[in-house]
Amino acid sequence: MKIQWKGVMPAVTTKFTDDDQLDLEMFAVNIKAQLEAGVHGIILGGTLGEASTLSDEEKRTLVRESVKLVEGKIPVIINIAEQTTKGAIEAAQKAKEDGASGLMMLPPMRYNASDRETIAYFKSVAASTDLPIMVYNNPVDYGIEVTLEMFEELLKDCPNIQAVKESTRDISNVTRIKNRFGNRLAILSGVDTLALESLLMGADGWVAGLVDAFPAETVAIYTLAKTGKIEEAREIYRWFLPLLELDINARLVQNIKLAEVATGIGTENVRAPRLPLIGEERQHVLNIIETGLKTRPTLPEYKGIEVLA
Repeated sequence: MKIQWKGVMPAVTTKFTDDDQLDLEMFAVNIKAQLEAGVHGIILGGTLGEASTLSDEEKRTLVRESVKLVEGKIPVIINIAEQTTKGAIEAAQKAKEDGASGLMMLPPMRYNASDRETIAYFKSVAASTDLPIMVYNNPVDYGIEVTLEMFEELLKDCPNIQAVKESTRDISNVTRIKNRFGNRLAILSGVDTLALESLLMGADGWVAGLVDAFPAETVAIYTLAKTGKIEEAREIYRWFLPLLELDINARLVQNIKLAEVATGIGTENVRAPRLPLIGEERQHVLNIIETGLKTRPTLPEYKGIEVLA
């Protein structure tokens, strides 16, 4: 499947049973809710997916199950977060075998690679596969920035590097990328609390987190923003912001899983060393979720609106 790098693509959480196995039943409930809301892709194995705790076989299972669930309607994308180039190439090969439509890729993990090493890493993986790639550029959390100069070299040699998950926290970077590369590099906002701002400045889509609990609201904001209904999008976004701030927090996985429980499309189970929230921290998050649910807006009809650009 050719990927249109635009729209809302949930970075989905991984569901676990009480005895720490993959909960494929609840996983399917959430994916079906995302499809019903009209999301444009599914991203597996990111930070929210607790990728660092998953075995290779569990990742493969999630890809295969997702491919079955989406039935070709939208692309399934798997994140690659590996310590070695060899491991990343193997992960890309497995993704292709399991039916993934594309890859999201972080720079090398753990090792603080230089610009030259990071470029070589991305080039090696891109050359090993025909799957389209979205570079996950998050220097705040992962310590390595893919600069415009680095993208210049990557885009010259790697036609399958097609998009960036823009998580630098610098909103003006959207304009810098557009000025430099035009439509050659699609931009998807990777920070929930900057998503509407990014879309209005020309980002093509949104790799979202709170969409895992609130899929309809997320897709509505994207659709309204991209079709000129700015005030309607802004009204929903202002309601959403306290919830979106749960995503820019060290406990984002636990936070968002609590929100999924509240909306009936997830469980609270996380995989150790993560533990469920307790005490004042837990109550604070629950209060935010409860307030959001009590004031949840009535959405305008957004599903019939066609987004052309």
